[in-house]
Amino acid sequence: MVTIQLEPSRHPLAEYIYRLEQGEALLKNSPDNVLEVVGILKSYGVVLDAYSRNLIYIADYQFLVIFPFFKYFNGEISFEKLLHHWGHDRINFEYAEYCMKSMMWHGGGGLDSYLDTPEFKAVAQQVIQAKFKNNFLMLALNKIFPDFFPEQMRMMSYYSGLGQFWRVMADIFLSLSDRYDRGEIKSIPQVVQHILDGLVKDANKPITYEVKIHNQVYDIIPKSADLTFLSDTAVPYVESIFFRGTPFLGTISYNAQAYQIPQEQGLFNYGALYADPLPVGGAGIPPTLLMQDMRHYLPDYLHQFYQNSIRQEDDLLVKICQTFQKSMFCVTTAAIKGLAPYPLETTDIKEKIANRTYLEGWMDRFLASRLLIANQ
Repeated sequence: MVTIQLEPSRHPLAEYIYRLEQGEALLKNSPDNVLEVVGILKSYGVVLDAYSRNLIYIADYQFLVIFPFFKYFNGEISFEKLLHHWGHDRINFEYAEYCMKSMMWHGGGGLDSYLDTPEFKAVAQQVIQAKFKNNFLMLALNKIFPDFFPEQMRMMSYYSGLGQFWRVMADIFLSLSDRYDRGEIKSIPQVVQHILDGLVKDANKPITYEVKIHNQVYDIIPKSADLTFLSDTAVPYVESIFFRGTPFLGTISYNAQAYQIPQEQGLFNYGALYADPLPVGGAGIPPTLLMQDMRHYLPDYLHQFYQNSIRQEDDLLVKICQTFQKSMFCVTTAAIKGLAPYPLETTDIKEKIANRTYLEGWMDRFLASRLLIANQ
C-alpha cells in the first residue's frame, strides 16, 4: 500500500500551518504564555461581563431615546455615581460602542443581512409608530428623514447582538480561569480547546431581540430569523474586530488625497491582531480604554508577573496589550479549528489537502499581523 504524503507548504508562515495540523496553536506553548493568556482572559472576562450588561441595557431601555444622557448607568442613577462617571472612575463603555459600530460598519453574517430585509423594515415602521404615536414632532421627523429611525433600530440591534455574543464569551473566559485555578489548564492547546468547546456548545444559541412599548412586545429580531451565536455574531466579530477594525484617529490621515487608508474595507488591517501596542495610552486610541479597564481586574499572579519585568508598571498598558494580543491569537486558533472543513488532525489525504488550502488562506491574512512578534 502506497502512502501519499502532503507536499511541504511554500507559504512564508508554513511553520504555523504545521503547528495547527499537529494540534498546536498559533501561540507557542510555554508556562509564561499560559499564565499570561489565562490571566488576561480572566480580566477580559470581567470587563466583557460589564460591557455585555450595558449593551443589552441600552438596547432594551434606551431604545429610540434621542439623547440618552444616562445610557452608561444601567438604570442606577445617583449623584455619587455621576461624580464617579465625570471623574472617569468607571468602566469605559465607550469601547464597547466602538466595537459595536465597527461591526455594524463592516457588516457580514446573518445579522447584517436580516437588517436589510423587508421583514425588518416592516417591523421598524410598526415600532416607530408605536413609540411616537403621540409625538407629532418625531413623526414629522420620520416623514422628512425616513431612514433616520430605522437606522437607529439597526444600531440597537447591534447593541443587543454584540451584548449577547459577549455574554457567552465572558462566561467562557471566566470558566477558563476557574479551571486554571483548579490546575486543570496547563498548556496553550488546552486553553484553545476550552475556548473551542465553549464556541461549539453555544454555536446554535439563538440571537433574538425584542422591545416593550406601551405594554406591547415587538420582535425586532424574531426567533424565526434563525440567527445564531457562532455564524451571525462570532464570525462577523472576528472579521470586524480581530482583522479589519478602523483607523485610529491621530495615528493616520483620513485625507483621501493622502492615500493612507485603503479604499476597500476588505483590505483594512487595523484589528486587534495587527495593532501596535506602543501607541496604547495615547489620546483617541480606542484599545486604550479596554486596557485601562483590564488593568483594574488583573489577577494577582499576572500583576506579579508584570512587576518582575524590567520596567515593572511603567509600561503596564503596553504589557497588557501585548498579552491581550497573545490571547486573541489563541481565540483565533479556536475559530480556525472550529471553521475548518475537516478536523485539522485528519489523516485522509484529500481532507488534508483541503485543510492545507484553508490554512494557507488564513496565513495570508497573518502576514502583516503581530503573529511573529507574539511568539518571540
